[in-house]
Amino acid sequence: MTDDKDVLRDVWFGRIPACFTLYQDEITKREAEPYYLLLPRVSYLTLVTDKVKKHFQKVMRQEDISEIWFEYEGTPLKWHYPIGLLFDLLASSSALPWNITVHFKSFPEKDLLHCPSKDVIEAHFMSCMKEADALKHKSQVINEMQKKDHKQLWMGLQNDRFDQFWAINRKLMEYPAEENGFRYIPFRIYQTTTERPFIQKLFRPVAADGQLHTLGDLLKEVCPSAVAPEGSRNQTWVSSMADKNSATEPPLHHLPYSFHLFWWIQTYCKWDLLIRLYKLRCDPPHSRCILIPLQESYIRR
Repeated sequence: MTDDKDVLRDVWFGRIPACFTLYQDEITKREAEPYYLLLPRVSYLTLVTDKVKKHFQKVMRQEDISEIWFEYEGTPLKWHYPIGLLFDLLASSSALPWNITVHFKSFPEKDLLHCPSKDVIEAHFMSCMKEADALKHKSQVINEMQKKDHKQLWMGLQNDRFDQFWAINRKLMEYPAEENGFRYIPFRIYQTTTERPFIQKLFRPVAADGQLHTLGDLLKEVCPSAVAPEGSRNQTWVSSMADKNSATEPPLHHLPYSFHLFWWIQTYCKWDLLIRLYKLRCDPPHSRCILIPLQESYIRR
């Protein structure tokens, strides 16, 4: 595993300032003031918004309160997507703080999964961990862990405890020297303009000739439109967020197509061990798609 613990900490402690406002049609006993919160990019909305829920329930009648859900500009926010992923998909070009609307009725059954308790979030979280380890280690590492190790992973995420989480997570980032790396790179490329929410397929970190695969190799294989023509000046994989005010947001890393995936997964792979990429848009023909790494991209300095 990488020794660059400072980078791992920066990834973990990435935050998004948000302003929560109660939906205008909710019935209240008095005016509901907005609630401001710094959201951890690596967590889930339903895991870190207990204070938001309590704040607005104080001004509502008990009979008008049902399951809480959130939306941004008319789009319901999927609680099972990491917060950083939601922000990058829907609001990356918006001014901060991120304005989120809070609802307590009219739950959008067709758009969202119900989240009745934190046990549901924990089950989803462990499912993601197991999926990634199946790709990397044939599930051997996660299956050899004890139940208390799984619980420590979850409690580290739930309580925002970096050291508690990484004391166990580091085992999932290691591999035997004789195997020369992981079996497959766990990744997803998220899209906003198609009915297919993300692209995911098997991709090995090392080529048949022993050469380490790069970011460019991955994109050529699974998303050819994201790769600039040979010799183009656009040979760097960047985020459109790079043009935003660096005083209000952490700067982004600009990654060349030649960037080795193996180091990236060890350093920037998020807590569920999945590299998450985001396909924002395609530039004019013969150019490239702009991509940004989710969760891992916001590095505070």
